[in-house]
Amino acid sequence: MFFPFWDPTMIILIPAILISLWAQGKVQSTFHKYLRVPSAGRLTGAAIARQLLERSGITDVTVEMIPGNLTDHYDPRAKVVRLSPQVYQSSSLAAIGVAAHEAGHAIQHEVGYFPLELRSSLVPVAQFGSNLAFPLLILGIFLASPKLMVFGIWLFGAAVLFQLVTLPVEFNASSRAIALLETGGYITRDEVGPTKKVLDAAALTYVAAAITAILTLVRFILLSRMVGRDE
Repeated sequence: MFFPFWDPTMIILIPAILISLWAQGKVQSTFHKYLRVPSAGRLTGAAIARQLLERSGITDVTVEMIPGNLTDHYDPRAKVVRLSPQVYQSSSLAAIGVAAHEAGHAIQHEVGYFPLELRSSLVPVAQFGSNLAFPLLILGIFLASPKLMVFGIWLFGAAVLFQLVTLPVEFNASSRAIALLETGGYITRDEVGPTKKVLDAAALTYVAAAITAILTLVRFILLSRMVGRDE
């Protein structure tokens, strides 16, 4: 007999936990390091985002400030680039890199970048799947029903797919950001490397999330087989 939150298969999640902790530490340390390094252009993150959108011919996306730390994101439904105070008001390399990244998402939306459209379509499915998967898996364990667990696994698979599709979306937004900043003269050649470090560190969190989702799925599959053997 085993409990769903602590059993021999938990060891599978240890690498994911370690990678997630390392990624979070990396993004925090890198962001705050380059938050103290002013960019040569002295433009704030808000100004950078607005100018990149304008240069890309996008006039219906607004830029606004939201509370929090590293809460920056692009909302495709409201067509708003939302930037945290540290990014919105700062002219640091970290701030303009993050602002350009979020503007990159708005540009993806404008040009119909397929992975972004696919991710947007997966949002309700992934939310439904992840919310229902865990109750079904737990119920399947207590009822010793592998079939019920398999159904939960398929639902959780939607959340895993969402995490995997997120990777090219984020990598592409970062590539767009660096290209736009460099070709637009917003950063010097010497500033390209540090700005990329900020965006690369942020990308690690998405890689860690994908690894965690995959290993969790593997764990659930093993649990279903263990339940099947106990029948």
